[in-house]
Amino acid sequence: MAAVFEGATHSYMEGPPRQVPGFAGLHRMAMLLMAERAPDDARILVLGAGGGLEIEAFAAAQAGWRFHGIDPSSDMLRLAETVTAGHAERVQLQQGFIEDAPEGPFDAATSILTFHFIERSQRLETLMEIRKRLKPGAPFVLAHVSFPQTEPERSRWIARHVAYGAVEGMDAEAAERARQAIGTRLTILASEEDEGMLRDAGFEDVALFYAGFSFRGWVAYAG
Repeated sequence: MAAVFEGATHSYMEGPPRQVPGFAGLHRMAMLLMAERAPDDARILVLGAGGGLEIEAFAAAQAGWRFHGIDPSSDMLRLAETVTAGHAERVQLQQGFIEDAPEGPFDAATSILTFHFIERSQRLETLMEIRKRLKPGAPFVLAHVSFPQTEPERSRWIARHVAYGAVEGMDAEAAERARQAIGTRLTILASEEDEGMLRDAGFEDVALFYAGFSFRGWVAYAG
């Protein structure tokens, strides 16, 4: 999984804002959902923090929040350190996976545009590791690529995903390579399975709050 993160570093700053519908709005919605229950001096766990764009958005909106961001990619964490430099006293970045994160308990957690890089066999365990680091009732905001995995719907959604995020002038050959990459390098689940895993991991009141073309976002609460 780390290799995928390493390869994404150079395109990170321009990629997600172009590829994810309502990218800035997604960050704002995530912040508001966490703020419903998180105190003014909350400790927030951010899984997949490399790049730093979500921490920067959250920190700018909530002056008292402190963040612990974890990511397997040293390159992405260096970028995150630069992006969040204006809030350095409130941001701690750690290289590693969720099992390496502090035990907490945290007041909220988020993982945005990360879970489609996590293999299916690791998804439930990752969710359980997040939940056990949260205070009871603490919110968890999760957003990533999610669409039906039966054909022909799967192929149709992959093509739509590529078309939406395509750079200007992308030719048919490049688009086909992108479709192949999405189909083989990402672990994409149907929304029903994503929601079921959240419940199996011990989260309650799972609710869809965001749907942007091939992306979905949920808020759930630690049981």
